[in-house]
Amino acid sequence: QVQLVESGGGLVQAGGSLRLSCADSGRTLSSYVIAWFRQAPGKEREFVASISWNGDHTYYSASAKGRFTISRDNAKNTAYLQMNSLKPEDTAVYYCAADSVQSLFNYYKPDKYEYWGQGTQVSVSS
Repeated sequence: QVQLVESGGGLVQAGGSLRLSCADSGRTLSSYVIAWFRQAPGKEREFVASISWNGDHTYYSASAKGRFTISRDNAKNTAYLQMNSLKPEDTAVYYCAADSVQSLFNYYKPDKYEYWGQGTQVSVSS
């Protein structure tokens, strides 16, 4: 059973940085597609970034591109989301998701992902 645990959220001023981590306490993530989504109060969950199982392919939302970087260290069974130049509109609960199907088809759709973490709060003050 895959059990995803996010960490690294917190409160930061606009322009600051945070690095989120996603680890699997149950088994290896090395063969899974990993993605980050976020959900702000009153809004739908939205795609942020995804990475292929081997790290060769990455995808970003328009709002994340150029500011966020998704990466993974399969030896450490952990994925990351480095967030720079944070803005107040980045405030949300950030979720890590994993899918055992290695295809990146529909990488931006929440329905693709089998496993989800509990989320970590990111708050950006102006």
